[in-house]
Parts: sequence; C-alpha cells; structure tokens
Amino acid sequence: MTQMYASLMYIQTRHPYGDIPGQPSQAPASASNSAAAALTNGDASQQQSHPTRNTTEQRTEPPSTPPPEQPDVFNSALRELAQDLVLKEQQMEIIINSLPGLGNSEADQENLMRRYEIELRDAEAERSQAEEERERMVGVLGEVINKVRRVP
Repeated sequence: MTQMYASLMYIQTRHPYGDIPGQPSQAPASASNSAAAALTNGDASQQQSHPTRNTTEQRTEPPSTPPPEQPDVFNSALRELAQDLVLKEQQMEIIINSLPGLGNSEADQENLMRRYEIELRDAEAERSQAEEERERMVGVLGEVINKVRRVP
C-alpha cells in the first residue's frame, strides 16, 4: 500500500500539464510570469503598497511542490512505477498461494488442527516433566550444598 500511495503521489505532484485545444492553459506560471501576471491582474496596488514583498509569494502552488516533470521523463517513470506495482502484486500472489489451508478442504484443515493440538499437548507434557526434573535437581543441589557446609 505504501508503494502504491507513493506512486499516486508522484503522479499527482509531478505530472506535466497538458494543453487542451481551445482552452486556456491551467499550468502554473513560472516565477517571472507570475509577477507579470500579478501586475496585469490588478494587483499592482498591492505591489506598490508592499514594495519589500517578494514576488515568489504570488505563486499559486506551495513552494514545497516540486515542478512538473518533462513528458518523456514522466512517461518513463510511469512505466517503471507500473512495473514495480505489477511485480509487487505478483510477489503477494506467490505468498498468498503458499499459505497453508489453500487448496485443502475444511475436513483436512480440521484434521491438521487436531494433529497440532495433540502435538501441543505432548510438548506441554514434556515441558511439565522437564520442569519437575529441574525442581528435583534444584532440591538435590541444595542438599549437596548443605552437606558441604557441615563438613568440618
């Protein structure tokens, strides 16, 4: 999901603007064009009242927005992103197909669970026996230590 989100964000922020015949361009103006556009749009009074104001503040996009890619660079990046997403999808399919239970009937899965429960009970019994043996050995070791202290 992270890779897909990053791909979508790249496409959204770096796409080149297209020209539609008969329509005005919607591409953001460059910094030099934005100052000229601001003066022609009636913002000259704002420019005169704030002579120290930087003209880059007139931009319509935030300064952190990267500039659009060139069409050939953008298309090659799109192709690479698409290949990466397809590869990731294929990797997920392999993992999903290797999961246990797929291709097994419900009865087979229940039998497998019963077998695992029996193995778990056996392992728990072995653990209990080992715990008892440990406790017994701690007791024997304690007796040996007490006898060693009593020797004159």
